[in-house]
Amino acid sequence: MNYIQAIILGIVQGLTEFIPISSTAHLVFASRWTNVYGGDPQQITATMAVIQLGTIAAVLVYFASDILSITNAFIRDHWGVLTRKSPVRHSGTKGVRPIWLSSEAWLGWLIIIGSIPIGVVGLLFKDFIEGPNTKNLWIIATMLIVIGLLLALAEVVGSQRKEMRTMGVFDAIVVGLSQVLSLMPGASRSGSTIMGGLFIGLNRETAARFSFLLSIPAITAAGLLQLREAWSILPDDAWGPLIVSIVVSGIVGYLSIWFLLAFLRKNSTLIFIVYRVILGIVLLILLWRGVLNPVVNI
Repeated sequence: MNYIQAIILGIVQGLTEFIPISSTAHLVFASRWTNVYGGDPQQITATMAVIQLGTIAAVLVYFASDILSITNAFIRDHWGVLTRKSPVRHSGTKGVRPIWLSSEAWLGWLIIIGSIPIGVVGLLFKDFIEGPNTKNLWIIATMLIVIGLLLALAEVVGSQRKEMRTMGVFDAIVVGLSQVLSLMPGASRSGSTIMGGLFIGLNRETAARFSFLLSIPAITAAGLLQLREAWSILPDDAWGPLIVSIVVSGIVGYLSIWFLLAFLRKNSTLIFIVYRVILGIVLLILLWRGVLNPVVNI
């Protein structure tokens, strides 16, 4: 992989990891177009895993203050219970949060609860998820359309009145189960979780914000688990371009988070829905006509 290829893949990863249009679908075509490693499937898969470290860094940096606040409150509130100190009391929970937990500590629990479904499914079906069948373009095109239509339905039926402080266990489970859909190529982690958030009544910005916070355990665990394997697969001369790609994906990913949160304050997800459905239909037509090979070697 040369530096031009590295920059292209970094830009694609940074843009599509957080914008709800599917990073896998776009990285598949970016890797084909740039002919990374001559199409070697193992090395391309390893490269994608390493580049993901940049977007992990982006979400950690962007939400650094939130992460520190959640962590401090989580430790403080639970320590207070263990030491029998008077709990901090808050109003406005509407019965969804234990009175002895602050909103930040409760958000920590919601992230933990919401991360359980993808953790369980990811471990149980690891071999299938990483197998070649899940990179089939028929599946990618179908999931682009399916999640796009479900996102459109969520926009219509969701009340979009709920905020983070009124989320309960059921809400976290629903969004967590939605995140499991992201294990299917073409679904999009952010698209699936934002969809789940809208279905439970979150407003768009809150749905996106919880989506990003919920992604931290999942993408961090996946990136670190795959890094060791990538180290043994990739050639020594690949690490220079890879570092550049990680930096590029981190910078672009940070800007993508900022853009999406700002965009959803005033706009719906319609533009992303239309893009997903059109792209999916075009892919299905090209596959049906035999223009594209459905089996992608990654």
